Amino acid sequence: MYKLLLIIMASSIMACHSSKKATMDSTSSPSENSGWITLFDGRDLNGWHSYGKSTPGAAWKISDNAIYLDKSNKEAGGDLVTNEEFENFDLKLEWKISPKGNSGIIFYINEDTKYTSTWNTGPEMQVLDNGTESQDGHPDAKITKHRAGDLYDLITSKEAIKPVGEWNEVEVIANKGKLDFYMNGQHTLSTTMWDDQWRSMIAGSKFKDMPAFGTFKKGKIALQDHGDNVWYRNIRIKRL
Repeated sequence: MYKLLLIIMASSIMACHSSKKATMDSTSSPSENSGWITLFDGRDLNGWHSYGKSTPGAAWKISDNAIYLDKSNKEAGGDLVTNEEFENFDLKLEWKISPKGNSGIIFYINEDTKYTSTWNTGPEMQVLDNGTESQDGHPDAKITKHRAGDLYDLITSKEAIKPVGEWNEVEVIANKGKLDFYMNGQHTLSTTMWDDQWRSMIAGSKFKDMPAFGTFKKGKIALQDHGDNVWYRNIRIKRL
């Protein structure tokens, strides 16, 4: 009888443990299970530095769980760059820009001392105040291929931006040479990198005299300091 009681008690403990484990598994963070990596946790700039430096410039701050470039005091900023490099990836984030502001999301950056800027090597998804019919935005909004969401100076994207001051959800998917942009739920741009057409586009752009531009298939990601206040949040990436 005593042995029977021990067996029953042991079975109950094991059943309870299994039930608890199942509950814990079912409530695990989706990001942990789906391969998403958080690049910014809303609290600090761990994992980031200013281009060519070892730490972030003082102008890059944290405000309301967002990375905030504060240019009001003319503090040093510089393009904010990930410590890690990425090859095939799916990048998601949100941004909002100040009135008449300009910034960008630059990728496949090779951070070598022979390249003075992120855009010497990395293509860019433009971040911009496009303005409205009644209110001018940044001057670049009047230039084809320089508007918000464009592959800067290379390809015009489908217009999907929200009014200045509102958050825009964007996604950059770069996978084995195929590049796709999304903004606010819309597929806005698609192209192929590193082929003859890609090289031809670069030859007809402002990057034509930068031989390394758009050539790297692995690199860092940057948030551009173009001299204007800008905010970024919910930055996450998945390796493909």
